[in-house]
Amino acid sequence: MMSWEEEFEAFKARTKGSAKAWASAKKVMPFGVNSNYRLTDPYPLYMGRGKGSRLWDVDGNEYVDFNMAFGALVAGHSHPVLVKALKDRVANGTIYGYEGDEAAPLAEHMCKRFHVDRVKFSMTGLDSTLFSVRLARAVTGRRKVLKFEGCYHGSHDTLMVSIKPAKERSGDAKRPNPVPSSKGLVPELVASAVIAPFNDLDATRAIAEDAADDLAAIILEPVPMNMGLVLPRPGFLEGLRRIADDTGAVLIFDEVKTGGKWYGGAEEAFGVRPDLKVFGKAIGGGIPLGVVGGTAGIMDQTVPGQVAHAGTFNANPLSITAGLVTLTEILTPKGMRHAQRIGDALGKGYVRTIKEHGLFMTVQYKGISGTVHFSYHPVVDWRSFQDVDVGKWWAYDTAMKNRGIIPMATGPDEQWTTSVAHTMEDVEDHLAALDEVAELIKRFQEAIPLVEAV
Repeated sequence: MMSWEEEFEAFKARTKGSAKAWASAKKVMPFGVNSNYRLTDPYPLYMGRGKGSRLWDVDGNEYVDFNMAFGALVAGHSHPVLVKALKDRVANGTIYGYEGDEAAPLAEHMCKRFHVDRVKFSMTGLDSTLFSVRLARAVTGRRKVLKFEGCYHGSHDTLMVSIKPAKERSGDAKRPNPVPSSKGLVPELVASAVIAPFNDLDATRAIAEDAADDLAAIILEPVPMNMGLVLPRPGFLEGLRRIADDTGAVLIFDEVKTGGKWYGGAEEAFGVRPDLKVFGKAIGGGIPLGVVGGTAGIMDQTVPGQVAHAGTFNANPLSITAGLVTLTEILTPKGMRHAQRIGDALGKGYVRTIKEHGLFMTVQYKGISGTVHFSYHPVVDWRSFQDVDVGKWWAYDTAMKNRGIIPMATGPDEQWTTSVAHTMEDVEDHLAALDEVAELIKRFQEAIPLVEAV
């Protein structure tokens, strides 16, 4: 068994091409990456190609990929059915500046599948959460938006608040302070965010009722996935539905991730229906596609000249074709059941390995996704996530990559994704690598904080 230092040196020895790519990239792009979360120590990995459940980096190293582009690739890398459809689409135009003939069929499928009356297409989850908040404010005539501490809804100013706040700035756990998550935010906009603790229904009700006269929306991931994978406590989502009804706020489910975790999204998993749902990531099979869906009473108020919704690339034929093929031919009920069987097998394997080795770890999983925390207690909200030893996670991630496994998305606040392309053999390889690095995990002592210092 190598030491942590030896694992780190082994990683550098096998990824010299990534080191070279980073050295060139950072000369022309700040920090060499185009999403700050890709910046890792000693440098980011640079990839060359992907196929099925596999990725190859620029050095030619092969990995079984359980990141799957932060959950965007439930269809797997370069699914052959999607590849064929996209080749045909590219040959016949990728954007027209007019509506295409596949947008309505995709909208019909999404309305039926996700139990919404109407949808509007955009490009990304960020676009869609931004529009959902604007629409809620327009419908209610109110300003404030309640979001949950530790939840991420895209990097736009309204919701860039209290994403990963430090304890010393967060205030009372029952009444969290709104903490800006970036420089450059307008203070008045930060103040329009009302922050609540996830999974604490009584505290959330008190906070919402205090802001009720000016509360436009309550937005949340039904399963927060930027502090691992945090399942809602029984009754929590049902309680939020009642709070929204009582206060007149629009309840928004950010299903950018959860929309690809179950065939029918979070409503299928938990039985609660919000007013608006936001989709992205997996629904496009790897091509950018964002969607807002909801009740006719709300969605039909997107009146031209009154509620802005625009974008040259909205409902472009390439994205629409990708979405239609992905949802109707790949992420079918059968395909999703397969991915969930793979996910369950991986989660159960982690439980078994943790017990056998007596590891300082817990695993939280459901459906196709799960996460490991270096902690003896479960994570139920952002405050409990801050007790996790994230230093050990980075040792685990590096050691697993040295064995050809990308165990989950980059960062201890992320999760794994299993896809229609993964096999039980992939799970066996993953768990075999975990078994090898278990002793290293037990010996690694360094603690690294995970907060945004702004």
